[in-house]
Amino acid sequence: MATNYATVTWDQLHRDARTLASALITRAPFKGIVAVTRGGLIPAAIIARELDCRLVESISVVSYSGESAQDQKEPKVVKAPVAAGDGEGFLIIDDLVDSGDTARVVREVLPKAHFACLYAKPNGKPHTDQYVMEVAQDTWVLFPWDTAPLFVPPLARNAN
Repeated sequence: MATNYATVTWDQLHRDARTLASALITRAPFKGIVAVTRGGLIPAAIIARELDCRLVESISVVSYSGESAQDQKEPKVVKAPVAAGDGEGFLIIDDLVDSGDTARVVREVLPKAHFACLYAKPNGKPHTDQYVMEVAQDTWVLFPWDTAPLFVPPLARNAN
């Protein structure tokens, strides 16, 4: 099956993050926000500003090593969101819920948090509480940070 691509611009990302923040305002205030790294960092910063939330924590889950389904591996938490406890009163923000594997792991760590993301694919939708837009499962979403040249050459990155 061929992979389709959808490019998200900085303007669109900002607009969608503000749309999500607007929808979340009825659930506010939150004790804090947990950004799912790396994709959730920028949306979380925008949403934190919109909701006037000063505590921003992160959880780092590693599950991708490339661009295809074959490059996905079992998700592993490499940085826990210590300040969020079990997630009660916290908002989890990610850019995209795809297969739902990462979201499932994040939910295991933060079972009482509200999970919101900008974009959701059909397989991931059951793992999020709220999202802005649905994307087809066979679509690879290219975020603004995916389309810019990297400062660190790929060989140097893989050595770390």
